[in-house]
Amino acid sequence: MLQPSSWSDLLIATLDDGLRALGGAQAAARPSPAESVADDYLDAADRRASAALLRVNHAGELAAQGLYSGQALLARASATRAQLRAAAREESDHLAWCAARLEELGGRTSVLSPFWYAGSFCIGLLAASIGDAQSLGFVAETERQVEAHLDDHLRRLPPNDHKSRAILERMAADESHHGTMASLAGGAELPLPVRHCMGVGGETLRRIAALL
Repeated sequence: MLQPSSWSDLLIATLDDGLRALGGAQAAARPSPAESVADDYLDAADRRASAALLRVNHAGELAAQGLYSGQALLARASATRAQLRAAAREESDHLAWCAARLEELGGRTSVLSPFWYAGSFCIGLLAASIGDAQSLGFVAETERQVEAHLDDHLRRLPPNDHKSRAILERMAADESHHGTMASLAGGAELPLPVRHCMGVGGETLRRIAALL
C-alpha cells in the first residue's frame, strides 16, 4: 500500500507526464530512427499522405501515454507500476519522433489531442482498477492491435518516405516488446467482447485523427 507521501508524489508525476505529453515537451531519450536515413524527394501529395499517417500515429502515442499513466497510477504491485512507467518512457520517444517528423512534413497534430489523452487515461484507470493481471492483459492486447495498425501504415506509406518508415518500423518493434513483456509478467487474456471493443475504439481514433 502506498503511503500518503508516495501517493502525492505519484499524482504529481502523473500530472507532469500529462502536461508534458500534451504540451509537446516530451524529449526523446533515444535518437530518432529517421536521423540516419536520407531524406528522399516527396511531392506534395506524398507529403500530405505521410503527414496524415504520422498524425494518426502521434494521436495513438498520446493515447498510449494516457493509458499507461492511468494504469500506473492504480497499479497494485510496485513491479507492475515500474514496468508500465518504463514502457511509457519508450512510448514518449515515439511521441517525440512522430511530432518531429510531422513538422518536417509540414503537417499538424490532431486537434483532438487532449481528448485522446484524457479518454485513454480514464480507460487506463478502469483497466487497472480490476487488477494487475487484467491491466497487463490490456497492455498485451493493445500492443497486438497497434502492431497490426503499424503494419497497415507501413504498407500505405509512400514508397520514397524512408524516414517515416524507419520510425514506424522501430515503433512496431518496441510495441511487440511491450506486449511480450506484459504477457510474461502475468497479463491475462481478455474476453473476446473486450478485445472487440478495443478494436472498435482504436479504429475510431485512427479514422478521426486522420481527418482532425
